[in-house]
Amino acid sequence: MAETRLIQGRYQLLDLIGRGGMGEVWRARDESLGRQVAVKCLKPSGPPHDRTFTRVLRERFRREARVAAALQHRGVTVVHDFGEHEGVLYLVMELLEGRNLGQLLEDNDRRALPVDDVIDIAEQMADALGYTHRQGIVHRDLKPANIMRLTDGTVKICDFGIARLAQDIGFTSKLTGTGISMGTPHYMSPEQIGGVGVDQRSDLYSLGCVLYEIATGVPPFDLDDAWGILVAHRDTPPRPLRAHRAELPEFFERIVLDLLAKSPGQRPEDAGSVRRRMVLSRTGGERDTGPAPTPYPVPAARPALPPASGPRELPDWTRSMTIGRRATGTRRGDAGPGDHAAALTGAWTTGVRPPALPAPRQVPASDALRSLAGRHEEGLALSRAGRWAEAGEIHRAVAAERARLLGAIHPEVLASRYERGVCLSRTGHDSEALGEFGQVAEGRTEVLGPDHPETLAARQETAYVLGRLGRHAEAHRVYAAVLADRERTAGPDHPDTLNCRHNMAFTLGRLGRSEESYRMSCEVAEARARVLGAGHPDTLVTLFEVGYALGRAGRWQEALDTYTQVVRGRVHALGTTHPDTLATRQEIGICLGRLGRGAEATELYRALVHDRTEVSGPDDPETLRARHGLGVNLGRTGQWEGALAEARAVCAARERTLGPDHPDTLVSCREVAVALGWLGRWAEALDLYRRVAEARTRVLGSGHPDAVASRDDEARCLQQLGHAAPLTDSPQPAVPPAPPHPGALPPAPPHPGAGTHR
Repeated sequence: MAETRLIQGRYQLLDLIGRGGMGEVWRARDESLGRQVAVKCLKPSGPPHDRTFTRVLRERFRREARVAAALQHRGVTVVHDFGEHEGVLYLVMELLEGRNLGQLLEDNDRRALPVDDVIDIAEQMADALGYTHRQGIVHRDLKPANIMRLTDGTVKICDFGIARLAQDIGFTSKLTGTGISMGTPHYMSPEQIGGVGVDQRSDLYSLGCVLYEIATGVPPFDLDDAWGILVAHRDTPPRPLRAHRAELPEFFERIVLDLLAKSPGQRPEDAGSVRRRMVLSRTGGERDTGPAPTPYPVPAARPALPPASGPRELPDWTRSMTIGRRATGTRRGDAGPGDHAAALTGAWTTGVRPPALPAPRQVPASDALRSLAGRHEEGLALSRAGRWAEAGEIHRAVAAERARLLGAIHPEVLASRYERGVCLSRTGHDSEALGEFGQVAEGRTEVLGPDHPETLAARQETAYVLGRLGRHAEAHRVYAAVLADRERTAGPDHPDTLNCRHNMAFTLGRLGRSEESYRMSCEVAEARARVLGAGHPDTLVTLFEVGYALGRAGRWQEALDTYTQVVRGRVHALGTTHPDTLATRQEIGICLGRLGRGAEATELYRALVHDRTEVSGPDDPETLRARHGLGVNLGRTGQWEGALAEARAVCAARERTLGPDHPDTLVSCREVAVALGWLGRWAEALDLYRRVAEARTRVLGSGHPDAVASRDDEARCLQQLGHAAPLTDSPQPAVPPAPPHPGALPPAPPHPGAGTHR
């Protein structure tokens, strides 16, 4: 690449800052945006004449690069662009100023890092891993050289997706797909060593290895023989950390040893729970009493590794391994072209500051900024726990203090304000959230530029909140503008672009443009299946929307087929009782009922009510919605006594939890009246029909379709009682319509900052 100097007419290579087995890393200038970036050039080393190898490798690279580029989290290195130039695959990333953890250990003469720094690094790494795992992405090669500590204290994990490419590009001529990293053995999980397919729990083991080393100065198994290290990972319990260093907190030792469990099933449930334990223990909060629900797919636990009862063979590939360096790094000033670990060091910029902006303020003491960063993270933890009001107050206070120290439009200030907007939206303060997101979008446009991913994310959140406020036409206009910018800057198949198109399709449906909504949803589902895979949660979300559009069009069999495909994917990825799986099962029940298959629907709803009750409790709105569906289908199969009992129970619960005039309560009240009518108890039914009609007229107005329908119900009931009525329709009470679609809003776009929020 040294002879090329200019890639795709845009990226001017300035100087080589790293070289390794996979290629080279250059400091470069993005001539289009006028900012410095890092360009990683990957040179395939497979058979030069094997066209199949080259084609599959390029497709694998595009897929992995798209996934890496979709990650938007302050703890993950940002990938700006990717492509191929003159036979060389390249990634364009943010340029970081700081040191990787291996270099920090070398700087400290291979001694452990300060305890406070270790805890801070651990919490930030766990937060970043939690985010990436929720996206369904596993790193596979966590080690100190892949973890950067920036000059402002931020920790960033580098090279997501690169570990799998390393196997394909640098170590083998065949795309085996095993996911085994052929790097240093000090940080490999037992399942990697055994050749078992890895998931996010392998990353947790590697995280434990990294934390062990920065906390004690040595890796868990500090041996000089690669084979011995691999066997130790498989068979030998690590020495307790406090035996190396007594001042380490007990809670930290317990967490790291839990991460280093030999069996994946014995490790913490997810990285988010690791971070929660650290924060609670550090701040003196309540201790975790059990694992939190996991919002991303966790495959079924594999059997634990059997205890060592004699020598056991390791896979053949391990015999050629060398020990490598533990925490690869160099001292300051020693980095050279041959040092791949220094590949992502240098000046870090996220854009060019416009000349009109005032000179940046002097950065205050790092302790103050770290304290605010810690409070920001506590707010995110509260958000993940669903404590949105408390989280919002923390983000409001942190935003104000950061603005005082850094200036009103500093990226960290805008990040806090963004999070506050999320919390406002989740607590029903959508108008305030709209103002917050609007100002964040303006600030990010000024500081980062109009096309920066975080700017586009704020604009997309503005559209989302407009939709929540029922301003769908305005939301559509904003989505259309953001979509055009995303397609121009990231391409039509980028995950962020597809997310925007998904939300736009949703909005089209709410504008009554059903056919357009259906076509766009089908296109997005097809693209997501191609880019992310047919079983990816985002693909299944869009397929769910396709099913909903089919149902609205009365194409119930097609809707049923689509929902069945979605539920199979969600059961496989998320489990039978995940909220998304349960929502899909609910839609299948509606389809079965509409197709006249009431008996099947009844059995489905019985199981769904049981699972909803177990997961969310008997009074949760979704549990009551499932019970409502059960009552409707009991009526459809002629079991009216059971239907009446179910409808009365649901009506009472909804009145108690939602209020007597809530639309769902009135739907259940009408369902009681329907059952009474079928049982010939018309006088009792009339009282309830009148109650519903009066409430709907009072709340919605006399001309609202629901109020008119309720007066028609009352008239039919009067006919049955022999009273004069203005209607001549059949007196037979109609089965009420299926409950409304459960997803009143589209899924939010991926979080551009720290953690997800919806």
